[in-house]
Amino acid sequence: MLTYPQIDPVALAIGPLKIHWYGLMYLIGIGGAWWLAKRRLADFDPTWSKETLSDLVFWVALGVIAGGRLGYVLFYDLGAYIDNPLLVLEIWKGGMSFHGGLLGVLLALLWFSRKHNKRFFELVDFVAPLVPIGLGAGRIGNFINAELWGKATDLPWAMVFPTDPQQLARHPSQLYQFALEGVALFTILWFYSRKPRPTMAVSGLFAICYGCFRFAVEFVRVPDEQLGYLAFDWLTMGQLLCIPMIVFGALLMGLAYRREGRTA
Repeated sequence: MLTYPQIDPVALAIGPLKIHWYGLMYLIGIGGAWWLAKRRLADFDPTWSKETLSDLVFWVALGVIAGGRLGYVLFYDLGAYIDNPLLVLEIWKGGMSFHGGLLGVLLALLWFSRKHNKRFFELVDFVAPLVPIGLGAGRIGNFINAELWGKATDLPWAMVFPTDPQQLARHPSQLYQFALEGVALFTILWFYSRKPRPTMAVSGLFAICYGCFRFAVEFVRVPDEQLGYLAFDWLTMGQLLCIPMIVFGALLMGLAYRREGRTA
């Protein structure tokens, strides 16, 4: 069994001001995506200025934060937030939904594509390979917060998390998700998108890979306490939300290559 590294969730405290690692992970994710977007901008649209790209990053970041928080409220714990609406503002404590953040980003990209006369899926294909940077950073934030841990196990890399009232050796599922949703997904999308692909193909591959990775990890991750399993003593909300994502991703890739075949 590995020893969980005791990391203070507060990275820096200046008087009453506290800067949490979880929030810094979002800044790292957004900053890393911005830097890589600059490298890819000339291939995407050489007419775009740095200011246009900055606007895109701003609206995408807003979609991630607003959509992620509202998605968590709606999908995972609506009752608690109805009882205490101010909990919505406590982002540093966690409680962000990827699927809500995805919807927020898609709405932001839809608006941005119309404003700048870009086809929606061209813009989504450009942004998709950048997203795993934020996903990976977010999972490290979950690990530092000692939240979203996995089921009990006797595997040699199991850990006891300080927030676990049972103090059991558990799967470090946050690190599994970092490796899959962060490292593996970035590597797949980055190398796949380096060559010209039909529009919607990169978006479809993102949806398929993320959905499959998340679905798999949910088998060893403890479901949210307030929800538990939704069906069959194993189906979680995360898996339920991934099913349409995988199907939609497969449809996108099928349409993308069918269209390419027709125009070839």
